[in-house]
Amino acid sequence: MYIHEQGEWPTFHWNEGLITKQLASLRLRQGKLIGYMGALGITLRSEALLRTLTEDVLKTSEIEGEKLDPDQVRSSLARRLGIEIGALTPADREVDGVVEMMLDATQNYTKPLDEERLFGWHAALFPTGRSGMRKIIVGNWRNDSEGAMQVVSAAAGRERVHFEAPAAARLPHEMKAFLNWYNADTEFDGVIKAALAHFWFVTIHPFADGNGRIARAIADMSLARSEESANRFYSMSAQIRAERSAYYDILEHTQKGDLDITDWLTWFLSCLDNAFVGAETILTSVLRRAEFWKKHADADLNARQKLMLNKLLNGFEGKLTSSKWAKITKASQPTAGRDIDHLLTLGILCKDAGGGRSTSYSLVEEQDAWQ
Repeated sequence: MYIHEQGEWPTFHWNEGLITKQLASLRLRQGKLIGYMGALGITLRSEALLRTLTEDVLKTSEIEGEKLDPDQVRSSLARRLGIEIGALTPADREVDGVVEMMLDATQNYTKPLDEERLFGWHAALFPTGRSGMRKIIVGNWRNDSEGAMQVVSAAAGRERVHFEAPAAARLPHEMKAFLNWYNADTEFDGVIKAALAHFWFVTIHPFADGNGRIARAIADMSLARSEESANRFYSMSAQIRAERSAYYDILEHTQKGDLDITDWLTWFLSCLDNAFVGAETILTSVLRRAEFWKKHADADLNARQKLMLNKLLNGFEGKLTSSKWAKITKASQPTAGRDIDHLLTLGILCKDAGGGRSTSYSLVEEQDAWQ
C-alpha cells in the first residue's frame, strides 16, 4: 500500500519534539548565513546570487539526468536579473524554460500557486511538447492512456517499480486539496511547509514528466516565503544532487509507509542544513574572485584572458591547455599560446607539474594553496 492509498491521506504527522529540535539548530545557521550575505556589498551579493541560481538550475536538471550548458544558464539568469557579466551566451529554449520557472518561483514567491501557474511552469520545461523523443501532455495534468504513472528503474524485462502515483482520475481532487493547503496560512514553520509541499506534490505526481523539478521549485518558493526574500544564497537542488541516492531512497521509503513522515522531514532538514554549508563554499569563491581582480586591477589583459581567468576562478572542469583555450575563446592556437605566455610572464598563471605531451596551466594562487 502506497501512502496516498491510506484512509487518512493526506493527514501527515511526525515526531514534533525531534523535528523541533532539529529545526531550531537549522534556523540558527540559516539566520547567520542570511545576515552575512546581507552585509556584502551589492556587487558581491549579485555575484553570489548569480552563482547560487546557476547551481540551482544546473543541479535540478542533473538530478533528472539532464546536463545543461553552464554558460547558457548563467547568461540566461544574468539577462533576466539585469546583472552585468560581459558577453552573453545565447541560451536554448530548454535552458530558458528551466530558468523562467525557477525565477518565477523564487522572485515571485508572494504570488498564489494555482493550476495555471503550474501549467505555465510545465510548458516552460517542455517547449517542444516532448520529453526526449517521447511526445507528452504539456501544460495539463497527465492521463493514464499509457498505463499507470510509475517510477521504474532497471532495464526492460527486469524493471523494478519504486512507486505508483494516484490514478489520473484523482488528480483534479488531489491538486485542489494540495493548492488550497499550500495557499492557506498554516500554523507550522515555513521550512516544514517547504518539506511537506515537496513531498506531497511529488507523491501526487500530476504531470507526465517534470514532477521532480517542479516539486523542487515549489520547495524553493516555500523557502523564499519563509525568509520573505527573493535572494537565494544556497541551493537545495545542488545538495539534493550531491545526495541523490539518499533522496530517492527516502522518497521511496516514505511513499511506501504510513502517514508518519518523520524520516522524510529529518532527511529534508539535514539536507537543507548541508546546503547552508555549501553556500559557504560559494561565498568563499566569490570573495576569492573579488580579491583576485582587486590584486590584478592594473594588469593589461585582453577580453580572452579575462574570460578564461573568470572560468578558472569559477571552477574550470579538467585541465586548462592551450588547445582548450583556443577552442573556448575561438582563437587560433598561436594566439592562445601568446595569451598564456603573457599570463605566465605576469605571474598569474603557472605550468602544472608533470608536463608531458599536453602542458596544462593553473592559477598561481591555486598552486600556492597546494604547496
